[in-house]
Amino acid sequence: MRKAASFAALALAVLVAACNTVAGVGRDVGAVGDAVTSTAEDVRR
Repeated sequence: MRKAASFAALALAVLVAACNTVAGVGRDVGAVGDAVTSTAEDVRR
């Protein structure tokens, strides 16, 4: 039983860390999209 509880706690910690990582990647991709849009608008002018 103790082994199962330890495994569950470890799995939860990994899931929480993965959520933060995915959120960070989403922000980075959004920033790249904003930069591309800005550059395209500058070239168009």
